Amino acid sequence: MFPIIVLAIVFLLIAVRQVGGVRLAIWQVMCGGAAAVLLAGYITPAAAFKAIDPDVMLFLFGMFAAGQALELSGWLAHAAYEVFKRARTEEGELLVLVFAAGLASAFFMNDTLAIIGTPVALLIARKHGIAAKPLLLALAFSITVGSVMSPIGNPQNLLVAVHSGIASPFVTFFRYLALPTFINLAAVFLLLRHMYREEFNRCPLKHSQEPVRDAALARLARLSVGLLCAMIAAKILLAWLRPGFNMPLTWIALAAAAPGLLLSPRRFEILRRTDWSTLAFFAGMFVLMRAVWDTGFFQGFIARSGADITGLGPVMAVSVGLSQFISNVPLAALYLPLLANAGAGTQAYMALAAASTIAGNMFILGAASNVIIIQAAEKKAGETITFREFARAGVPLTAINVIIYWLFLKLG
Repeated sequence: MFPIIVLAIVFLLIAVRQVGGVRLAIWQVMCGGAAAVLLAGYITPAAAFKAIDPDVMLFLFGMFAAGQALELSGWLAHAAYEVFKRARTEEGELLVLVFAAGLASAFFMNDTLAIIGTPVALLIARKHGIAAKPLLLALAFSITVGSVMSPIGNPQNLLVAVHSGIASPFVTFFRYLALPTFINLAAVFLLLRHMYREEFNRCPLKHSQEPVRDAALARLARLSVGLLCAMIAAKILLAWLRPGFNMPLTWIALAAAAPGLLLSPRRFEILRRTDWSTLAFFAGMFVLMRAVWDTGFFQGFIARSGADITGLGPVMAVSVGLSQFISNVPLAALYLPLLANAGAGTQAYMALAAASTIAGNMFILGAASNVIIIQAAEKKAGETITFREFARAGVPLTAINVIIYWLFLKLG
């Protein structure tokens, strides 16, 4: 039970983020938890090393490096003008951010949008005098919700698409989850508009386009975006034409990073500014979650519950609840064999995909993209979102999300 106790302490420390006069970063807390189970012998060094998923680490490294090239060149801020220039008010800017980020996350993956969207949200806040927190929350919630309707929107959806045996994953996900996802994106906008109404009024905005700071690096940044789009399109097309062939997401991320790292004289600056602390967080999370998994505590909890594990209600309740403790990707990996052995239908698999994803809207640790956004905001602008601030909006939003997806899946 020691790993479970460590996990509880990690949650507590991430919630308070301070011990005495020492301010703790999220990555420090998670790595401390991993070190505790490792030093106590609840996971061996070899098992800890094996627990760290190289595909996830390389994917994040590639996207972080590509994002740094976009930001350093000034091209990201320059291009953001084209997206937001039609927003005439602060309220309209929030609406554009929610739907643009949400729809993009369905195809570019939510972690990707977290990486490139955070500097854009911070830029909007700075240029128009809007508090950064509601915009960062809007980004976090919208990319989580938007990623639900695509089999490549997030890692757990990809697991469901690959291991469930459902036919035509893109068609199936869109059929069951697209409409409720659009409604839930509207819910994100309305909730944040209400909770932060003093920040979003109808005063006219004046937009100006940021200049490109490094023309040579900007050309490479555009090449990175082109490669990213082309490879995502190829992945979607191959999934449609050759379902047996899987193009790893790692290839996509490393291809996007290649122009800046291989062709730019600023490659070492890009590497230096890459978000290594978030990579450390993920390494620590993999180790701690492996130790927690090996206790069998949560697997036993599901087995002892006696619930119909294929019913929409139990699937969604277990997915949302346990994702807060073991994260949504391990939860999906745990639940998929249970559904397969029980002969579950398509609706149960769609419920697993939807619920394990929107679980990320409840608390900070519910989704990796939340951590990426918060750590990037702290690093770039000294802005942060506390556990309480996130939960204040996230808990009611998750309840709304669950109800909407449950109703559509029940009726569908």
